[in-house]
Amino acid sequence: MRKISLFIAMSLDGYIAKPNDDLSFLGLVEKEGEDYGYSEFIDTIDTLIVGRKTYEYVLKNVGSPHYDNGQRDVYVITRTERPNVGRTIFYTGGLVKMLTRLKSRQGKDIYCDGGAEIINELLKNDLIDELIISIVPVLLGDGTRLFNEGRPEQTLKLTTAKAFETGLTQLHYIKKLQQEEI
Repeated sequence: MRKISLFIAMSLDGYIAKPNDDLSFLGLVEKEGEDYGYSEFIDTIDTLIVGRKTYEYVLKNVGSPHYDNGQRDVYVITRTERPNVGRTIFYTGGLVKMLTRLKSRQGKDIYCDGGAEIINELLKNDLIDELIISIVPVLLGDGTRLFNEGRPEQTLKLTTAKAFETGLTQLHYIKKLQQEEI
C-alpha cells in the first residue's frame, strides 16, 4: 500500500511560517548544491497533496514547474472550485475520503507539502505514515504552527537524524505499528 509522507521544514520552536505566511527564515539554511535530500525523496512519489495557500505561495515565489511539471498528479485542496490544469486537480471534496482512495491505488507514494490545516487534518485521521522534518536553527516566536492541538496521540519511530553544516537538523520518523509497541 502507498504511504503518505510529510517532508517539511520548521523553526526550532515549531513554526512552518512566520506571520503573514512569510517563509523567509528558510533562507537561513540555503546552500548552493544542498537540497537536504529533497530530490531523492521526490523520486519516490507520484502524487502530491497541497493546500491552496501553499500552492499559490510556491507558484508566486518558486514558479509553476515546482509542482506542475507533468511528472505527478497534484491535488490542490481548496474551498473554491476551479478548472483543473494539466495534472493539477483543484479538489473541493472530503480530504480523508480522497486520500483513502488514493492510498488504495497502485503507484508511488503520496507527498503532503502542507499547509498546516491539511497536515493536521491528516494527523487527526492517522493518515500520515512518514514524517521528514527539517529543523531550521531559529526561534520565530510566532506564526503558523506545524502541529495544532486536537490530534490523537501517535507513537513514532525515529529512523534517521542527520545534522548539516548549515545547522539544519533533519529527523525522519515513521509511524510505529501497534505490534512494535508490545
